[in-house]
Amino acid sequence: TFFSGLTPMEKKLAEYKCNTNEAIQLKLVRFPEDLEDENTTFNPEYSHQVFGDDEVAFGYKGLKILLYYIAGNLSTLFRIEYTSKVNEKFDCVEADDVESKIREIIPPGFCTNADDFVSLLEKEVNFKPFGMLLHTYSIHNEEAGEDITYQIYKADMTCPGFREYHERLQTFLMWFIETASFIDVDDERWNYFLVFEKYNKDGATLFATVGYMTVYNYYVYPDKTRPRVSQMLILPPFQGEGHGAQLLETVHRYYMSSPTVLDITAEDPSENYVKLRDFVLVKLCQDLLCFSPVKLMQGFSQEMVTEAQQKWKINKQHTRRVYEILRLRATNMGDAEQSRSYQLDVKRRLIGPYKKKQRELAKMRRCLRPEEMTNQLNQIDLNLQREQLEESFQQLVSDYRRVLERLAQA
Repeated sequence: TFFSGLTPMEKKLAEYKCNTNEAIQLKLVRFPEDLEDENTTFNPEYSHQVFGDDEVAFGYKGLKILLYYIAGNLSTLFRIEYTSKVNEKFDCVEADDVESKIREIIPPGFCTNADDFVSLLEKEVNFKPFGMLLHTYSIHNEEAGEDITYQIYKADMTCPGFREYHERLQTFLMWFIETASFIDVDDERWNYFLVFEKYNKDGATLFATVGYMTVYNYYVYPDKTRPRVSQMLILPPFQGEGHGAQLLETVHRYYMSSPTVLDITAEDPSENYVKLRDFVLVKLCQDLLCFSPVKLMQGFSQEMVTEAQQKWKINKQHTRRVYEILRLRATNMGDAEQSRSYQLDVKRRLIGPYKKKQRELAKMRRCLRPEEMTNQLNQIDLNLQREQLEESFQQLVSDYRRVLERLAQA
């Protein structure tokens, strides 16, 4: 085991290490009884930005870091509990200062005891979403046995109270986005899109925070902008219900009527975001004339690029993926000819980066000594390329099929 071969002292110290992803307990609270209900608790996926790569806090046994948020305006309760803590007699080791690490990322003005928090909860009925309502939708909830209504708003820093609310909201990024960072809210080029759930409490309608997206409006010479999705988070209790797709589609619809917007991009998108975007963009484009089965079979065209950009603000690279997904749907992969034609079409795009590498090699050939050259060449073996290409293709097709399955259910 891990402990064998350690000195008694080291063993003792090892018992005082806590995994911070387990120690941190998050809640979105609607009713006082949620505080005691373990089912409303969720944990971070990441805590390395706050607690280091090991995601460990040292010096405590049974450490609990409670971060409870009121569901709507996100007023915060922050408390630390533990069963024991190392003391000075303990070979002069000090416990980590967990509190100051958390204080660095949560804004001031939080509660430290449950009574204050519960009395704030009573005022929650006054909380209303910020900004301008863009979209309302409902999703059937099996558990509740009814349809639940959600709304998407666009806000900015001029909305009273929004700046403080956003400071509380963005702390969730640290726990759920691997490379998260806080943005400069004084830069007016940021747009904020927020998702809320409407719920009832004692006969009143209240709003709970579901998730949000930040979009940065890049300037494009001479008089256009290119909105770039920066952060997007649907809070864990709401994940897997389709809110991400509603949010991204709403953002495309919001920008679509703006003549100054060229197209929408994303900053360093995660795999999950790419899958979500594929689904949303294919859903938006499937009825455009340029994507009719006949035209799909004729190959990727400038017409598709132009129409997708003008109608839905989709850039060329993403339009190409939309085309490949819709063409897959229109292709009978059981038919050898159709299947081969599809494979060639997609692989021709996938081989682009390899071709680029070969051009670079050809350039190097002209200026390198032969022995250096062999080294470089050995790295690129054609058979390996073929295997990698086939693997990339198969992976892509299976991703595309998932998009098409989701589309068929939508």
